[in-house]
Amino acid sequence: MTEPLEYVEGDRVEVVVGAPAHGGHCVARIGGPHGRVVFVRHALPGERVTAEITELHRGYLRADAVEIHEASPDRVTAPCRFAHPGGCGGCDLQHVSDDAQLRWKTDVVREQLTRLAGINPQDQDRIFVRVEALPSAPDHLVDPRGEAATPRQPRLLGWRSRVRYAIDALDRPGLLQHRSNQVVPIDRCVIAHPAVQELDLLSRTWPDTDALQAVASTGGDVAVLARPAGSQAAPPADELGDAPADGALLRLSGPAEVTEIAGGRAWRVPPEGFWQIHPAAADTLVGAVLKMLRPAPGEVAWDLYGGAGLFAAALAERTGARTTVVESSPTGVAAARKNLAGLPNTEIVEAKVDAALARRRVTGPVDLVVLDPPRSGAGAKVVRQVAAASPRAIAYVACDPAALARDLKTFREVGYEPAEIRAFDCFPMTQHIETVALLLPA
Repeated sequence: MTEPLEYVEGDRVEVVVGAPAHGGHCVARIGGPHGRVVFVRHALPGERVTAEITELHRGYLRADAVEIHEASPDRVTAPCRFAHPGGCGGCDLQHVSDDAQLRWKTDVVREQLTRLAGINPQDQDRIFVRVEALPSAPDHLVDPRGEAATPRQPRLLGWRSRVRYAIDALDRPGLLQHRSNQVVPIDRCVIAHPAVQELDLLSRTWPDTDALQAVASTGGDVAVLARPAGSQAAPPADELGDAPADGALLRLSGPAEVTEIAGGRAWRVPPEGFWQIHPAAADTLVGAVLKMLRPAPGEVAWDLYGGAGLFAAALAERTGARTTVVESSPTGVAAARKNLAGLPNTEIVEAKVDAALARRRVTGPVDLVVLDPPRSGAGAKVVRQVAAASPRAIAYVACDPAALARDLKTFREVGYEPAEIRAFDCFPMTQHIETVALLLPA
């Protein structure tokens, strides 16, 4: 069959699906191995599907798999009835089995490291690039009030401790379609923490409200926030690793600060502030960073993009030396100052990281650096500034493998090589991945 010269949205094509790609889709080609590239959601590698075109771009198309003619053995029935083409965009991989999700994400991380960072597959084998599952539920955490932790849930469900709901034109709460501001009303989110699912937010209408946010902390607190209509804030995106969007938030219920448990400490943070979304993620990431850096007494450390100071506290407790947090969010800075107040030799600098380094608000010598930048990555300027300080070791915590790979390429250009890379499935059912890389002088 001859390929049409032009496609329009809604056209359907039959394709054999190829490898997964960064973004929650697989790559296919229309008309054979040299045909037009189409990124297909709701598909699995090796499947033969009918794909409906959803977006047209120069050089590629986007599509949803709407008919499965030859299914992969890794395909499962999505546990959520809203997870389908045209439905909720919050989950990318509900049609993928548990083990296959880990393989999918491993393939994505490795492809990004090869293509963007120039790290060959043999070296990736040596430095251990494989996505690891997190514990199923926060049963390993201890409530500071001595109460029992949340009962164990299946690994892929019931983990999301922070959920942002948008409100549609009929005042119904829901989540957004993929790559859209269109709200899909829902009555349940199966990946939401049980304490969030127990709230009555989805059974009500919300006039004069643009968005809701529900938080269930590892310390057992539950809080609900609302953004009033007309607050001139952007609609809440569903980027799971991002902090809440800016804008006026009203606390509808719950405490002004929630308790989070991580690194052997209790943390008090505002419910609208940034914290890891998976209940086991903070402990997992702190453990990985400490194992990689191996902090020794007397070593000076920087915690860049430090938030409430999670990594800074773990380092300061082990080094007893000067530890500096750099954070630009006023909410994060206030939380860091409160939570690190009892630790000696800790300093909090309120500034953007590039400005703090360029204006020498943070100066060397420094032994250890932790970088935990936003989804866009640290960027070449910050990478070069950090490398110029000549730390003994750098731990880079990334919520986007493409941004990590770009920054690793720059680190390699300035004399720092990845010695170990670990990746964690902190966001089951979604395409998101948390990665920790250890960088040492070459």
